[in-house]
Amino acid sequence: MHNTTAMLIELGAIILGLGLLGRLAGRVGFSPIPLYLLAGLAFGHGGILPLDASEEFTTTGAEIGVILLLLLLGLEYSASELVTTLKTQYPSGAVDFVLNAAPGAIAALLLGWGPVAAAALAGVTWISSSGVIAKVLGDLGRLGNRETPVVLGILVLEDLAMAVYLPILTALLAGVSLAGGSLTLLISLGTVGAVLYVALRHGRLISRAVSSDSREMLLLVVLGLTILIAGIAQELQVSAAVGAFLVGIALSGEVAEGAASLLTPLRDLFAAVFFVFFGLSTDPAAIPPVIVPALLLALATACTKIATGWYAARRAGIQGAGRWRAGGTLVARGEFSIVIAGLAVGVEPRIGPLATAYVLILVVIGPLTARYVAPLADRFIRPSVTKAVTPEPEQTKPHASV
Repeated sequence: MHNTTAMLIELGAIILGLGLLGRLAGRVGFSPIPLYLLAGLAFGHGGILPLDASEEFTTTGAEIGVILLLLLLGLEYSASELVTTLKTQYPSGAVDFVLNAAPGAIAALLLGWGPVAAAALAGVTWISSSGVIAKVLGDLGRLGNRETPVVLGILVLEDLAMAVYLPILTALLAGVSLAGGSLTLLISLGTVGAVLYVALRHGRLISRAVSSDSREMLLLVVLGLTILIAGIAQELQVSAAVGAFLVGIALSGEVAEGAASLLTPLRDLFAAVFFVFFGLSTDPAAIPPVIVPALLLALATACTKIATGWYAARRAGIQGAGRWRAGGTLVARGEFSIVIAGLAVGVEPRIGPLATAYVLILVVIGPLTARYVAPLADRFIRPSVTKAVTPEPEQTKPHASV
């Protein structure tokens, strides 16, 4: 069969299958993300029926999916709101780093992998998946919730931290000199700072330049600009996701609203491709040997992420269930964890299967914790706390008979 014909058949089958899985998930009130991942796992390398002809398209489509997810998130907020979030939430970012990087580093040292692998596994367990969480927030209709800016603030801090962490990790893995690593780090920080400055000082000019009465022109300009900036950011050792998010921040007003309405269908399509690709790139045979340590690490860091979100929401003055929703939403890991593990496999080959199993567990659990942590906490934790702090009513002595 001709390669183009095979690719079209596979792509058609993938997209149709995604639609059917999404419809099934919608009927049972469940996020389709775990179903997308499991479908990719079943039809990837080592699966039931590997899909080879469409591999190149799904790889590129997955990258575009992450970029569009972060762009649409950025369009929800202005540059001033971003700066306010960074100023107010940096203590939560520090707590996030300590609680979630430490388990990965400790696990690597206990396994005897050495300090460099420990630094890599710390990053795997630290960073939540912006792509998965963005999809979950949309699926659950929580973009307007009070705790959502807190969740996004944590994600932004993590994504921006990657501009510092990835160059350092790359230098450690390559064994380069301190001067070479410092130069890469300065380039990364300069890039992020320049984009933030343009977004803050000249966001209105950018919006005016991008604005168009033609929906077609607006779609092409915003999409082209976003992918271009994302590519440049990645070339300069900054996450493409960070670049896309900052493009969304730079656009405001009617331009942001119009771009969001035009790009939402594209985001939904390519985001689904991203999650399928994640499963396609995983060999099922590599998972069973590492499933126990991956499960233990996943359970531990699910709890630390819930604690992180609870703490961050509490600092923001959010009460009750909103704190638990914030924590449950942050549990999923994804794209950054896989990137970090991919960099580290040359130093410690065993980190690849462990990270893959770990991410697959949490990317399936994440949508569940986002939905059910708050109701479970309300049912089992709050009543016991209320019972503990509520004083017993005083018993009155019976009156003596006259």
